[in-house]
Amino acid sequence: MFDYLWLLPLGFIAGIIGSMIGLGGGFVVVPVLTFFGFSPTLAASNSLFAAFSNAVASTASYAKQKRIVYSIGIKLALLSIPGTILGVYISDEISSSLFKLLFGIVLIGSSGYIYARRKMESKECNLSKQIMVLAVGASFFAGIISSLFGIGGGTVFVPLMVVAIGLSMKLAAPTSQFILLFAAASGMIMHSILGHPDYYQAALLSAGAFAGGILGSRLSLRVEEGRLRILVTIVLIITAIKLIIDAVGAPF
Repeated sequence: MFDYLWLLPLGFIAGIIGSMIGLGGGFVVVPVLTFFGFSPTLAASNSLFAAFSNAVASTASYAKQKRIVYSIGIKLALLSIPGTILGVYISDEISSSLFKLLFGIVLIGSSGYIYARRKMESKECNLSKQIMVLAVGASFFAGIISSLFGIGGGTVFVPLMVVAIGLSMKLAAPTSQFILLFAAASGMIMHSILGHPDYYQAALLSAGAFAGGILGSRLSLRVEEGRLRILVTIVLIITAIKLIIDAVGAPF
């Protein structure tokens, strides 16, 4: 029973980082679980519980700061749900090696987003038909990677809201956490129906992620983002390389 208590601080650290940059903490949790031999479905499903808990805490804090754009968040969240359902069924069929390879690629994309985050510039809010068509496809894809990898869809939602829709980064990251409430919840429910999560492990991760989410949302107004961004980028790239090497060296 006590063998998994290390999941509590893991969830806490992931919650702080995930809340601050709007990605959820799955990109921290899932690689660690994978390295410790957790199956892809177990790692992803446990991580989604933590992502949901983190999103609840972060959203509550960001709501008090009035940094969530609900009109956009609700639309993107609802559009992501069909993708999350599909992602769960895909996760049931994917091999461990292919999971590591694809997840490594996603982490490289995430690191690119984090490094370039400050260079993203908001513009006038744009909800034209063309942008909404893009939002439908992007949200569906974000839903798939959310439940397939257990990382939330922040790597898609934040750039979409900043570059395409025109939200400021100050609003996009909190709104992304609000969206993750829905994406993580739907994926979490589907994973549970298929019997994927270990609820004790998920509870430890969730408790840590909840506390981390509260702290992270407060620190986001105080901590120098540049240093955090560089550190997280380096860690993600190293993790991605390790995952890809492991995947290439194993049969698919």
